[in-house]
Amino acid sequence: MLYREFGTTGWNVSTIGMGTWNIGNQWGEIEEGTALETVRNAFDCGVNLFDTAEAYGIPQGLSEERLGNALKGIRDRTHIVTKIGSWGRRTGEDLPKNSDTVRLCLQASLFRLQTDYVDAVLCHEGDIEDPTVYLEAFEQLKDKGHLRAYGISTNNFEVLKRFNVNNTCRIVEFDYSLLNRKAEKQMLPYCMEHGIAVLVRGPLGQGLLSGKYGADTVFTDTIRAKWHKNEAKQLKFKQDIEAVTALQDCLEPGEKMATAALRYVISHPVRPVAIPGAKSPQQAAMNSRAGDLLLSSEERDSLLQRMYSVAA
Repeated sequence: MLYREFGTTGWNVSTIGMGTWNIGNQWGEIEEGTALETVRNAFDCGVNLFDTAEAYGIPQGLSEERLGNALKGIRDRTHIVTKIGSWGRRTGEDLPKNSDTVRLCLQASLFRLQTDYVDAVLCHEGDIEDPTVYLEAFEQLKDKGHLRAYGISTNNFEVLKRFNVNNTCRIVEFDYSLLNRKAEKQMLPYCMEHGIAVLVRGPLGQGLLSGKYGADTVFTDTIRAKWHKNEAKQLKFKQDIEAVTALQDCLEPGEKMATAALRYVISHPVRPVAIPGAKSPQQAAMNSRAGDLLLSSEERDSLLQRMYSVAA
């Protein structure tokens, strides 16, 4: 595993992290023991950054609980990033949007994670107009030692700039992959200019860049079922499958294709950390192996050329 400086945080982190959305049953049922083994195997393979959120899991918070259990005894050798900002929407509640709620939500996350601090907390409202509540609460929590850094999870460039109004945003998480390169236009250059660490969610196109699925695939999990919701979404799904199929001329479906997709992301000059999910120890190990090597700019361009007509 290769390691790198994470923006201006001063942390030395693995190029491949692990997203824990998948171990909370929203992507299909997963046994408790399998979830814990998946996290521990990722760690054993060199992963030292784990991404989660208060809203992940069925029931809500299960991903944090499972991550906390898995990291017993090794917490001091890992970096935990969690996210706050659901305001009870998944459970039908309507919590007041103030700094006290943010503080209480983090305390609940710390309890589930079985730790007295997290390395970073991200605002989980990607379309927020006024981030003041988060900025004030995160500063208070940082002063109390409950977090080391903070940032935002968003795909919106204007939202990122508003959140970084005081140049205190240390981390941003957004979607970026061979199938979705929108971040290359504004988000990634901005992060490089301001020294903001980048976490990349969806580096495998939510599984599509493994090459294991076809146009006739119908997803039934609570996350990807939306791809079949209407004609427009189904068309986008078909276009993505066509783009992935174009890569099969030079890459075998499975580990080779997934590895190439992950290396495309982590080889960007801004030095991102990719956080693919995993539902088995074997998937965690496969993902981690992608972090052993970077691609040259020529190799990145070659991958794009094979997908260009459908993925650009």
